[in-house]
Amino acid sequence: MSKGIYITTPLYYVNADPHIGHAYTQIAADVLARYHRSRGRKVFFLTGTDEHGQKVQKAAAEKNLSPKRHTDGMAEKFKDLWTKLNISNDGFIRTTDEKHKKTVKRLLKELYKKGDIQKRSYTGWYCVPDERFWKEKDLEDGKCPDCGREVEKIEEENYFFLMSGYQSKLIKYIEENPDYIMPGIRRNEVLGFLNNNELDDLCISRPKSRLSWGISLPFDNNYVTYVWFDALINYYSATEYIAPEGISWWPATCHLIGKDILTTHSVYWSTMLMALDMPLPEKIFAHGWWTMTGEKMSKSLGNVINPLELIKKWSVDSFRYFLLRQVTFGMDGNFSKEQFKSRYETDLANELGNLLNRVLSMINKYNPLYSVGNPDGFDKQVDELYSDLDELYGDLKFNKVLDRIWEIVKAANIYIEEQKPWELNKNGEKNRLAEVLTNLFEALKNIAVMLSPFMPETSVKIKKQMGVSDQKSSDIKWCPEDSFKNIREPVPLFPKN
Repeated sequence: MSKGIYITTPLYYVNADPHIGHAYTQIAADVLARYHRSRGRKVFFLTGTDEHGQKVQKAAAEKNLSPKRHTDGMAEKFKDLWTKLNISNDGFIRTTDEKHKKTVKRLLKELYKKGDIQKRSYTGWYCVPDERFWKEKDLEDGKCPDCGREVEKIEEENYFFLMSGYQSKLIKYIEENPDYIMPGIRRNEVLGFLNNNELDDLCISRPKSRLSWGISLPFDNNYVTYVWFDALINYYSATEYIAPEGISWWPATCHLIGKDILTTHSVYWSTMLMALDMPLPEKIFAHGWWTMTGEKMSKSLGNVINPLELIKKWSVDSFRYFLLRQVTFGMDGNFSKEQFKSRYETDLANELGNLLNRVLSMINKYNPLYSVGNPDGFDKQVDELYSDLDELYGDLKFNKVLDRIWEIVKAANIYIEEQKPWELNKNGEKNRLAEVLTNLFEALKNIAVMLSPFMPETSVKIKKQMGVSDQKSSDIKWCPEDSFKNIREPVPLFPKN
C-alpha cells in the first residue's frame, strides 16, 4: 500500500470565534498540501474542531444553548472562514463525531488493559480556562503559569495515564530524530524541559459531577475523558473513517501547530503513541505567534485581527501572501496594517502586477514571434528554484520560497529596463524583441505556477490573461511548445485601494 502525504492542523477550540492565529496555521497547511498535490502526490489534509471540555460547556451555557447546538454553530463558522480563505482541506473532523468517540474509547481500553491508566486520589490546583491541573510549585504568584488567571484547589479521584514511564524513551527518540520537532528552537525547548524536569503522570479524566460534556471513559461511566486526550487522538481516528481508503496515511507527515500547544503534542501525544505501540508522526512543526506592537493578540487586550476584514479590503491572496512572506515561519511576527499595505502595493501591485501588465501590453502592441532561442539565464534561475522546492517545503521555509520567486519577479522587471523592448521594436530588431518578450512570458508563466500554492486565485488569473494551460509544478519546463496567440488584454491583478 502506497504511503500518502498526511498534513494536519490542530483542532480549533470552539469556545470563541476564529481569528488570525487560526488562519495562519490553516493557510500554511494549505500551502503545503497544495504544493504536494502539484507534484502529483496523494495528499490528505485534515482540519477540524475540538468540541468537548469545560470551556465549551461554559460558553454554551452563557448563550443558553446546549453544548451540541453551540458546537454545531461554531464548527460552521470555522468551515465558512476556511472557504473564504480558499483552504483546500480534504477532511473536517469534529470530536463530537460518533466514529471519533468510538476510536477514543477503544484506545483508552487498550491503555487501561496494559496497565498504563490507573485511578488514584489527587490534590492539585486547577485552571478552568486552560482545563489543566498544576502543582503548587508551578504556580506563579498563586496563579496559572500559562494564562495568569486564578486557580482553584481540587481534591478528587481521577484516572491517570502513566506518562512518566516514557520520559527516557521520548528523550532518546527526539535526540535520534532531529527533524521530529521543528524548528530547532522548539526542539531545544522540549529537550530542555524533559532533561531538567521529572515528567508527571497525566490526569486524563474529569468526574461527571464537575463536567458532563465529554466522552465517557469506557471503563468507568462516572468520568469523561480529558479534552486533550480526546482531541489528540483525532489525528489517528480520522485515518479510520475520513481519509480515502487504499492508501497508508499513518504516521502523519506533518502536525502543524502553534507554539502554545507544543507540550501537548511533543510530550502528551508522543508518549500516548509510544504506550499504544504506534508509530510517531514524522514531524511536529510549531510556528510562532502574531503580535500587535509586541503583545500577543488576545480578546482581553482588544488587539485581535479579524481575517475577514482584511480579505474584504485587500483580497484573500494578498492576505495569504503577507502571512507567509513577512516572517520566517516558526518565529513570532508583528502585524501592522501599514506593513500589510506596503507589501500589497510594493510586492504585489508594483512588482508582480505591473510586470504582467507591461509584458502582455508589449506583446499585444508589438505582435512578436514566439522565440525559444536565448533564455538569458532565466531558465537556470527557474530550474534551480524548482530543484530546491522539495527541500524548502520539507523544512516549511515558506518565506524562502517566496523570496526566491520574487528574485525572478525582480529580475524580470530589471530585464525590461535593460533590454528596452520599445527600442528594439523601434529599431526593427525583431528577432531580439521576440527573444526578450518570450523570456519574459516564460518567466511569468513559471512564476504563476510556483505561486499557485500560496496564491491560487492569482495564479489562475495570470495564466488566464496569458492564455496558457493550468500547469502543475511537476510539469514545469523552460520554453515548452507555446505561443502568444491566446493572450488577453491585461487586467490589474492588485488594484490600488
